[in-house]
Formats: sequence, C-alpha cells, structure tokens
Amino acid sequence: MAEKGVLQRYLSVGEVASRCGIAVSAVHFYERKGLISSIRTDGNQRRFHRGVLRKLAIIKVAQKTGIPLSEIGAALDKLPPNTVPTIKDWEKLSSQWRDDLNERIEQLTRLRDQLGKCIGCGCLSISACPLYNPGDTLGADGPGARLLELKEE
Repeated sequence: MAEKGVLQRYLSVGEVASRCGIAVSAVHFYERKGLISSIRTDGNQRRFHRGVLRKLAIIKVAQKTGIPLSEIGAALDKLPPNTVPTIKDWEKLSSQWRDDLNERIEQLTRLRDQLGKCIGCGCLSISACPLYNPGDTLGADGPGARLLELKEE
C-alpha cells in the first residue's frame, strides 16, 4: 500500500504534458535544459514528481512575459533543491522579473509612440530619426545603425 502511495506522487512524461497543456517534447526539452528533473524506473522510464507541475507553470508564465530560459533557469536554481516551489518562492521569482518587465513595457511604449516618425527611414542614422539618432549625432561615425536600445527623450 505504501508503495502505491509513492508511485502516485510520480507522473509519467505523458501525464505531465497532459496536465500542463504542453507537448511531451516540451517536457523533454525543459528537462534537457535542466529546468526540471525526473527519476528513472527499473524499466528506464521517466517519472516526474508532482511538484514539477508547479515548476512548469512558473516556466510557462515567465516565458509568456518574455523572460529568457537562461534567466528562468538561473532563478529556479536559487530555489531549494528537490522541493515544490511555494507561494513565497513565486513572490521572490516574480519580484526579480518585475523590474525587467516594467522596463521592457516602457521601452515598447516609447517605441510605439514614436514608431510613426520612423517608418520608412531605413538607416536609423539620418537626422530625422527620433528613435535612435535625434539630431543625427551618430552621423559622424559613418552610415548604418549604431544603437540597439531605444533611448528616452
């Protein structure tokens, strides 16, 4: 009986995929990236602790906000090993990402608001480009784009 209880805490890769709404290949991908882990049965089949469902939920939410997998992995590595992430863990993770997300929202808002002034310029170094080169300050450095980040005006 105790053995059955132990087995019920573990899920097959198909069960994990089904419960998370992702493909089996995605589960394997996240495991290869070290974001989740499994154990192997005597028959060499993967089994995932139920806690992986919460980790996958965190991964999916973080990805939807544009957080790169490398940053997600680094954040998950800071959690206690072999535990199910708690509400406090999520609060800690999400607060780390909040500032970055707010900065990207502000940058996209500036881009949206100034985009109409830039459409069609093509070079991003002419004097009329208010996004990257106001006043053609980069013109002395030669032709072509010089900056990758949008500056505040």
